[in-house]
Amino acid sequence: MVQGPLDSFPKLLMDNAVRLGDSPASREKIYGIWMSWTWRQVADEVREFAAGLHALGLRRGDRVAIVGENRPRLYWSMVAAHCLGAVPVPVYQDSVAEEMQYVLEHAEVKFAVVEDQEQVDKLLSIKERLPGLVEILYQDERGLRNYDHSHLHGFDKVKQLGRDNRAMDGATLESEIAKGRGDDICVILYTSGTTGKPKGVVLSNDNVLVTARASAEFDKLGPNEETLAYLPMAWVGDFIFSMGQAYVCGFCVSCPESPETMLHDLKEVGPTFFFAPPRIFENLLTTVMIRMEDASAIKRRVFHSFIEHAKKVGGRILDHKEVSLPDRLYYALGTLLVYGPLKNTLGMSRVRIGYTAGEAIGPEIFQFYRSLGINLKQLYGQTEASVFITQQPDGEVGADSVGVPSPGVEVKIAEDGEVLYRSPGVFLEYYKNPDATRETKTEDGWVHTGDAGFFEEDTGHLRIIDRAKDVGKLNDGSLFAPKYVENKLKFYPNVLEVVAFGHQRDYVTAFVNIDLNAVGNWAERNNISYASYQELAAHPQVNAAIKEHVEEVNRSLAGDPMLSGSQIRRFLVLHKELDADDGELTRTRKVRRRIIAERYGALIDALYDGSTSVHAETEVTYEDGRKGKISGTVAIVDVETYPAVSKQDQAA
Repeated sequence: MVQGPLDSFPKLLMDNAVRLGDSPASREKIYGIWMSWTWRQVADEVREFAAGLHALGLRRGDRVAIVGENRPRLYWSMVAAHCLGAVPVPVYQDSVAEEMQYVLEHAEVKFAVVEDQEQVDKLLSIKERLPGLVEILYQDERGLRNYDHSHLHGFDKVKQLGRDNRAMDGATLESEIAKGRGDDICVILYTSGTTGKPKGVVLSNDNVLVTARASAEFDKLGPNEETLAYLPMAWVGDFIFSMGQAYVCGFCVSCPESPETMLHDLKEVGPTFFFAPPRIFENLLTTVMIRMEDASAIKRRVFHSFIEHAKKVGGRILDHKEVSLPDRLYYALGTLLVYGPLKNTLGMSRVRIGYTAGEAIGPEIFQFYRSLGINLKQLYGQTEASVFITQQPDGEVGADSVGVPSPGVEVKIAEDGEVLYRSPGVFLEYYKNPDATRETKTEDGWVHTGDAGFFEEDTGHLRIIDRAKDVGKLNDGSLFAPKYVENKLKFYPNVLEVVAFGHQRDYVTAFVNIDLNAVGNWAERNNISYASYQELAAHPQVNAAIKEHVEEVNRSLAGDPMLSGSQIRRFLVLHKELDADDGELTRTRKVRRRIIAERYGALIDALYDGSTSVHAETEVTYEDGRKGKISGTVAIVDVETYPAVSKQDQAA
């Protein structure tokens, strides 16, 4: 057993190796077969790799980049770095070389542990511009045999080096682990950079582990949980769930074979604890709806009948609220015929706790999953908070709010409506950016979230309206909250992305990206041929379908006294998909509004000047880095809006 406080990942690992020695800690699907490692085996792997890193020259305070898909060895590499007092810096695996260069240069990375040849090639292409990068270590050796290995090392060879490293014997390694303290830097995570260059958020061991313990206790997570690690390792959510809570609770983390097999692997794992941003839940729902469109008429009628009933009573049953016996019996029949098989298809049959965060989820999507009996909850958090700011208690889960302050967290609303918080998870600083740190964190520890919100009077739950900088007003004084409007429209399976405009304008307009899978499936069923996204997006029937969805959203908004003025009056289906490689989205798929406003200024003007169509030409970046252009004529569609309906009228 480890002596003293368990205030670092290596100490937790060694403690888990003793207490939970033969329990599974990590799983990975390799060539279709699930491989497992116990806590004891993981501890041995980490010790050997840490000793190998020491032999190569890694020392306390050095930074280590981690780049790749979710792989047990990459997670272990972070803990091995912690053993020596080094600091891991996870990097988004889909970053192009120039993006990667900025992070590695800014963080002054000395070592890089990567997954495969693709990541090695990226690093080698920029290595001359990174004089501080000394060693590159890789997990998958395929394609790397003929490379210069003077500063390039395979994972297994580093482990062997650790076994042979007499200078780093067991006693020395244990003493290095013992030096670790709660206030040491645990990780540097780079924000997605919606408004500029990414900032390096510095989190301590205490930030991560104290927050992980408190949040796990809130929802009673324990060593018997199982989860799937599939989100980017550079994202704070994955670091908290797949590292922080996993090590604190001692549960097993499984890694899918590849991003393409993630949904199939999710079904095989059957996690009890599952986290996904809204986009994943939207994609899953889209997949379900596409399959139902291919089903027989009888199956479609049965499906929709039971789903409508679930929407009425499923959430109430989940929250143990009063529901009539006939409704319960019909819901039980629905569980047998529809809800149970559907949850199994989604891989959520065993989910006890599900979270969504990262951005607001559409209320209809949220309620859909809860109606099936999936205990999905919203949480509100930030990288700067070590994720958790608020959580939803069981029995108090709502679609519009994000819950109550997490244990140990204080939340208040500033006079201008901005949400501020203070907690044990508050970040130490932005790395090498004291001005940004002072702008975000006050001297007494309060952090400016940049989000506008308020506490509901009847529940005391926090409700987030939108990003404070994005909330605006129409020229008539009506409130305009773009994200709220966008999320309602993204509920529909054939809508992938939406960008709404309206601040200091007479009315609201929107860009729409169609979901190529969903709309392509519709086109095939209706014998509509198309050669590209651009051609399908311009089809009159696609525009007509999106118009119906927008009008449904407008009817819904008419019933919200606060946001009835945010109804969309005109829209266009954009001629290309918004893309992170083009700078239009962040790597976590958040919209970069400023860049979109600059790039598509002519299209926005056309939405407001009465035009019925507009010619568009846009530069795009292909996967191999080449540049090209997409051009075409985009139709602008007028949409019906509806008079505001008061709560009294709705009740009547």
